[in-house]
Amino acid sequence: MEHAAAHRNTDGETKGTLYVVATPIGNLRDISLRALDVLKSVAVIAAEDTRVTVKLLNHFGIATKLTALHEHNEKRAVPQILALLAQGKSVALVSDAGTPAVSDPGTQLVAAARAAGHAVTPVPGANAAVAALSVAGLAAPHFLFYGFLPQRAGERRRELARLAPYPFALVFFEAPHRITESLADMRCAFGAARRIVIARELTKLFETIHACPLAEAADWLDRDENQRKGEFVLIVEGATPSAASDDEAQRTLSILLAELPLKQAVALATKITGGKKNELYELALELKGKRSAVSG
Repeated sequence: MEHAAAHRNTDGETKGTLYVVATPIGNLRDISLRALDVLKSVAVIAAEDTRVTVKLLNHFGIATKLTALHEHNEKRAVPQILALLAQGKSVALVSDAGTPAVSDPGTQLVAAARAAGHAVTPVPGANAAVAALSVAGLAAPHFLFYGFLPQRAGERRRELARLAPYPFALVFFEAPHRITESLADMRCAFGAARRIVIARELTKLFETIHACPLAEAADWLDRDENQRKGEFVLIVEGATPSAASDDEAQRTLSILLAELPLKQAVALATKITGGKKNELYELALELKGKRSAVSG
């Protein structure tokens, strides 16, 4: 039976709905009643890995037809799903775990369905990043969800350096085979004193949530090889406002000193950053001293 949210346009033509359905990130009991209703009633479920999704469907006695939609075939699969929607058949989009199109395939399909005039409806549920944040205990009211860092070491380090001055909690996903390298790079970029929350295998049998300074993260990870297994959410506390403003002042002065005499650079930096003139003057002298030492 087609789901009730299939709708008619102004010409009376029936159109299907694309449901973006969150599935459990570990514990199967975390699925919502609404998600089960949708998965039972749609014509097709577009799944990141049909072998994973069929286990979920079998557990709840759902026999809906599956089709694959993953990072390697999404471009080819989108027209086929749009054709189903145009026929008035609703489709559910799911990933292996959690909310689709958030560090998972599905964004191309969602954008194409919306552009074609089809209803796109979220069916909210499990999300690893928000679950980890809820138990992190960090005081910062704001956070930035980054997702997966670049796989190449150089690119990863550049991204972390760019994020270092941000004054809000930084949320990353990480795979087990890169966790050691990523933690080492985070310590270099953010400093040893910054606190990190390591959330591993959330909602699963071996769920682990550990908070510590970045200086201690590698030792904790090495203490038990099992702690390097599974899927990770990493939450690093943000830079303190003073540290963030210091970084901004230094960047501003560095740019101005390359073009202007010291006094003019300081005067302009004071206007741009709102910092204290005497403090910026001392910082400018320090930066010029470093440049002179390098050039000498």
